[in-house]
Amino acid sequence: MKFGIIKERKNPPDRRVVFSPVGLKNAKSKFPEASFVVESSDIRIFKDSEYKKAGFEISNDISDCDVLLGVKEVPISALVPNKKYFFFSHTIKKQPYNRDLLRAILEKNIELYDHEVIVGPRGFRLIGFGKYAGIVGAYNGFRAWGLKHGEYTLPKAHTLVDQKALELELSRISLPNIKIVLTGKGKVGGGAKEILDAMKIKEVSVDKYLHKTFEEPVYVQIDVLDYNKRKDGRVLDKNDFYKNPEEYASDFMQFARVSDIYIAGHFYGDGAPFIFTRNDAKSKDFKIKLVADISCDIDGPVASTIRPSTIADPIYGYHPETEKEVDYKDPKAIVVMAVDNLPCELPKDASEGFGEMFLEHVIPAFFNGDEDEVLEKARITQGGKLTERFDYLQDYVDGKE
Repeated sequence: MKFGIIKERKNPPDRRVVFSPVGLKNAKSKFPEASFVVESSDIRIFKDSEYKKAGFEISNDISDCDVLLGVKEVPISALVPNKKYFFFSHTIKKQPYNRDLLRAILEKNIELYDHEVIVGPRGFRLIGFGKYAGIVGAYNGFRAWGLKHGEYTLPKAHTLVDQKALELELSRISLPNIKIVLTGKGKVGGGAKEILDAMKIKEVSVDKYLHKTFEEPVYVQIDVLDYNKRKDGRVLDKNDFYKNPEEYASDFMQFARVSDIYIAGHFYGDGAPFIFTRNDAKSKDFKIKLVADISCDIDGPVASTIRPSTIADPIYGYHPETEKEVDYKDPKAIVVMAVDNLPCELPKDASEGFGEMFLEHVIPAFFNGDEDEVLEKARITQGGKLTERFDYLQDYVDGKE
């Protein structure tokens, strides 16, 4: 089995890669029957010379590989027919901007595996960049606080080499006695928590957070049942929330009344209540001054996120009364950080972590008969057709949706 590490060609450029040189060396060590070729790239965070030094062939032509591994969407013009591809296709939610890409994949008889739907036996995602989105998102939130209040300055995350460098910069700042609420206990929330803990910000219980004052900055990490309540008053488990989200209403205002910073690291499912609405943000009880929205669902559960921001221009202001964007330094503005490609700012760490997960969960499936159906579940197209699991995309491909 011959694997090719493809050059990322999407704009704006993405410096991440599925395997670092060390990660690829580990893969070869664990699966000596596999061979790997690296397509030459001048934008990748790891130089061609680093892969060559690790013992791998660098080539401008990887058309003889069986499986091609990438991160972002492959431009239609660069697709090699009759190959197996892994990348984030951004098609499974019927994204209009990638309809032609999926059509081309079918026309070229490509077997597409989407990183987003690589799941284990219980249906949970096995790989992704969520942790690194959480790390960078939390850092960017504190950077935005310093810019808003003039208390300190932090360099942009993408100018720093790795997570340790981000943490070193944060160790030099001093925060006032603010309260920080973090939603989400998955990979994104876990990444944000790593930053809060590295800053030695005290974590407190929900009860203490809501009812006590502190002489130091504190944070609370909350899960879905901390900020959502059943409309009928019954107290059930999280599974009920996931199965019946329409039976719940947001109870986040109890946190908004006492919080200065909100870090949004949750997963938002269809039918779930909005976390806070535009009317909530208008309330005199709404005290949040800054939202670091890592999840970045536009016009969704976090009302202040009215558009994504960019790595180049990561911050904007939201005026609750007018519901419009304003300068983030406007005294009445909620500061919003809503960069939608945060892991790109930490390409070295993100690539190394992603490769570890890919080696653990995906590469073995090629050599053990796919005993856990990892490949089977992630395969979107085969033989020029959508697979059964993804045949709901047919109307999307046909242009009927």
